[in-house]
Amino acid sequence: MSELASKTCVPCRGDTPPLKGADREELSRQLPEWDVVEEHHLTKTFRFGNFREALDFVGRVGELAEEQGHHPDIAFGWGRAEVTIFTHKIDGLTESDFVLAAKVDGLV
Repeated sequence: MSELASKTCVPCRGDTPPLKGADREELSRQLPEWDVVEEHHLTKTFRFGNFREALDFVGRVGELAEEQGHHPDIAFGWGRAEVTIFTHKIDGLTESDFVLAAKVDGLV
């Protein structure tokens, strides 16, 4: 388990500034398969052998999101699931977004 995946998501109070620059880059290096888009959100597409596998993965991500109190956007279809993560309350990235991404990777 990665260091990030061993952490727990922390609810954002809304006064936390979004991660930028070196702080964001350090966390991003720990998740090289995730794309950081415009320093705003993380995204990754997961591939599966069929619709059922993608659906099962989406269900596991949903359960994890409820457990962590941090909810990603998920788009899926036959053989794929795209997960997008950011902190809605501040419309940007926090450490918890990287924590959730690491935990999602552990579900595959």
